[in-house]
Amino acid sequence: MLERLQNRAESTPPDAAAGHADWLRGLSHSRQEEGEDKEEEKEEEEEECCRSGSENGRRIDIQKLVAISGIKMFYTCGPNEAMVVSGFGRSPPLMIAGGRVFVLPCIQQIQRITLNTLTLNVKSDKVYTRHGVPISVTGIAQVKIQGQNKEMLATACQMFMGKSEGEIANIALETLEGHQRAIIAHLTVEEIYQDRKKFSEQVFKVASSDLVNMGIGVVSYTLKDVHDDQDYLHSLGKARTAQVQKDARIGEAQYKRDAVMREANAMQEKVSAQLKNDIQMAKAQRDFELKKADYDVEVNTKKAESEMAYQLQVAKTKQRIEEEKMQIQVVERTQQITLQVQEIIRKEKELDAQVKKPAEAEKYRLERLAEAMRLQLIMEAEAEAESIRMRGDAEAFAIEAKGRAEAEQMTKKAEAFKQYKDGAMVDMLLEKLPLMAEEISRPLCEAQKITMVSSGGAEVGAAKLAGEVLDIMTRLPAAIEKLTGIDISQAGAQVTRVH
Repeated sequence: MLERLQNRAESTPPDAAAGHADWLRGLSHSRQEEGEDKEEEKEEEEEECCRSGSENGRRIDIQKLVAISGIKMFYTCGPNEAMVVSGFGRSPPLMIAGGRVFVLPCIQQIQRITLNTLTLNVKSDKVYTRHGVPISVTGIAQVKIQGQNKEMLATACQMFMGKSEGEIANIALETLEGHQRAIIAHLTVEEIYQDRKKFSEQVFKVASSDLVNMGIGVVSYTLKDVHDDQDYLHSLGKARTAQVQKDARIGEAQYKRDAVMREANAMQEKVSAQLKNDIQMAKAQRDFELKKADYDVEVNTKKAESEMAYQLQVAKTKQRIEEEKMQIQVVERTQQITLQVQEIIRKEKELDAQVKKPAEAEKYRLERLAEAMRLQLIMEAEAEAESIRMRGDAEAFAIEAKGRAEAEQMTKKAEAFKQYKDGAMVDMLLEKLPLMAEEISRPLCEAQKITMVSSGGAEVGAAKLAGEVLDIMTRLPAAIEKLTGIDISQAGAQVTRVH
């Protein structure tokens, strides 16, 4: 650093060198108390520098001078402070916000200014609003000198250099309070109280533009408190509280009403859904029962048809086997007859060829006649057998036709049961009633002796016995209804349709 000072001194022009000489001359005069000898020597050196204005005058031993005087030349500051160096070689002054600087003693001056954030409690008491209501407002503002902005820092140095933090804060506070009062006067109490953000933004905007001209920036502004001595705000709060309570009661009543309605609707939907579900289940059960009944009828019909077809096929197979056997027997017998006829013809020719005796011929004729009769009997027997076979075939065909008719009858009955259901069952029960009556009266028919005892005016004899039998018969419909679930008396009309 001393070398830099020396180089600066060497590069200084003659006029500047003369200035240095004057400064050194004054410094030497201040040291007269140290001895006249030293003063004379210094004066001679100064005069020599002034006379020559040469290199020897500019090369001053600054290091020796600093060591002798003990003057501080390096200065530093933190980020919350700014230094301003003015004087020799500093036009305009040098401003440093947080850093270090070299200052030439006696010919340069250093000053400091704070960059700390200042908290201001901005109070405005009993300020009349736009409607003439006096209120008191308290705001909190954070302000500081902007060290990073050179123009604002220069302005702040011009405005506040040499002032303390308290003085700077007081100036900013007075400015903010004036703007706060002006904005309060242009607003109503409701606007200030209900929209604090808008009020804070207006104060911040107006105050910032004014304080910037002083080199101070507004970091933040918030509205802390609003109150009045006339209970104006309290009255507004009462009205609003009453309105809110009223709205709350109305809302609660509406909510309860809606809740009851929703609960009723939900219960109705639940019951409706349950009933629909029951209906669907009943329909499904009904469809299942109907389908099952249809399938049972179809299965039983197919079983009956299968059994009938099997029996019919067995009968047809047996018939074909018998026909084949008869055909074989007929063919065999036909061949035998053919052979016998040929044999007879041959023998007749042989007799004719040999000219038998008449007796032998007669005998032969009689034998042939007997043979012919035998053959006739055989043929008649065979014809009878064929007739018997044909009758058997006819009977088999009749049995087959009867089986088909019975199968068709069973099919028709199955269809009738399917169509008429209870009516068909009633028809069957009515067909069995005579048998049931017969079985009920059978013990009476087989009784050897009946002894009847009367106790008074009640019936006695055959009338009583017949009445008891009829009483048993009249109880049959009720018993049948308990067993089958069918009322014979109500289903009587369906019996006619079934028949």
